[in-house]
Amino acid sequence: MSIVPGNAMANLTLAKGFKPARISSYDVSGGNADAWPIAPGETKVLAEIDGPGVISHIWFTISSPDPLYLRKLLLRMYWDGEDKPSVETPVGDFFGLGHARTYSYQCAPFNCSSGQRGQLGGGIAMNCWFQMPFRKHARIEIVNEQAEPVHAFYFYIDYQKHDSLPEDTLCFHAKWRRENPADGWTGEGSWWGSAAWRKREAGPEGKNLSDVNNYLILEAEGRGHYVGVNFSIDHQAKGWWGEGDDMIFIDRGGERVWPPNMHGTGSEDYLSQAWGMQQNAHLYNGQSWSELDAGFNEWGKVCVYRYHILDPVPFTKDIRVSIEHGHANDRSDDWSSVAYWYQTEPHKEFAPMLPVDLRLPNP
Repeated sequence: MSIVPGNAMANLTLAKGFKPARISSYDVSGGNADAWPIAPGETKVLAEIDGPGVISHIWFTISSPDPLYLRKLLLRMYWDGEDKPSVETPVGDFFGLGHARTYSYQCAPFNCSSGQRGQLGGGIAMNCWFQMPFRKHARIEIVNEQAEPVHAFYFYIDYQKHDSLPEDTLCFHAKWRRENPADGWTGEGSWWGSAAWRKREAGPEGKNLSDVNNYLILEAEGRGHYVGVNFSIDHQAKGWWGEGDDMIFIDRGGERVWPPNMHGTGSEDYLSQAWGMQQNAHLYNGQSWSELDAGFNEWGKVCVYRYHILDPVPFTKDIRVSIEHGHANDRSDDWSSVAYWYQTEPHKEFAPMLPVDLRLPNP
C-alpha cells in the first residue's frame, strides 16, 4: 500500500498496517506544565524516533518574548543517522509564515491559526501534514538563536510505526534561503539602472535567455521530485514585484543549456493566479498574507505559495528550479523562500544557513 494515497478519503476504507504513536511536550508528572523551555543558544531535541516509520503530522505553538522568534528559531530534521540536516529552515517560514508574522491561513500541507492579522510575534498554532518517512531513525530539533529564552514550546509529533517501507520510498526535504536584495538591472528596487548594465545582463530589449541571475529556489542531486515552494517578498521600490518566469532544468547533469525543460510565463502564473496576485489562500496555491489590504501588488510585504501535491516534478539525476525577480530580473526586491522536495539520500549538502541577523525581516 502506498504511504501517501492518491485519494485520502477513499483510503479511509482500508485497514491500516501501522501502529500510531506520538511524541509531545506533555507534562509527564500528570500536571498541566505541558511545554518545554528553550534557553538562549540551546539546541533542543524534540524527538528521537527509531524506524521504520513515517511522521504524519506536526503541531507547534510557541511562547517567546522576542517578536522575531519565527525567524530566530531554526527547525532541523535528520533522517537515518545523517550528520547533515534534510530540513533546515526558520520555524515560521517552514509553516508558510513569512517575515516573522503571525496570521491565519490554510492550504493542503499546512494550516496556521491565530488571532493576529500579521503582527510580529504573538501566539499561533502551526500544523504540517507532509509525510516524512525514515527507515532507521529520525531526529527533530529546534535551535534557539534568540538572546531571550523560549518560555514555552508546545508540540505534537504524530507518527506511524511500520514493519517496513517500500524500496522506492523517498525522504522529505525542505530548505530556506534568501537574497536581500535579489539584484536587478533597473532602478526599480535596485541601485543598478544604466543602459549598459541592462544590455549586458538582460540582453537586447530586456530579454533573458538564461537563468544565471534568477532567484534560486532549489538545486538538488539524486532521484526525487520537487513538491513546491513558499515565497516571502518585500518590495524595495514601488511597482509590481512579479512578472518573472519560472524555469526548471531536469536531469541535465549540471548543464543548463537553453531552454529549460519547463519554462513559465510570469510569477503570478507560476503561482496559479493571474493579473497580479489576489488575497486567496487555496489548497495548492495562493497568497496567504499581505501587509496591505489594497495595493499589495505595488508595495509592502507579501507571502505566496505553490505546492505541487497533485503535480510533482520528478527528477532522476538532478534538478534546478529558479524564477526571475521581475521581468528578465529587472527588480531588486527582498526574496526569501522555502523549497520542499522528496529524494534519495544522501542529498547535496545545503549552503550554510544565514546568521540570525541576516535572516531578520526588513523594518
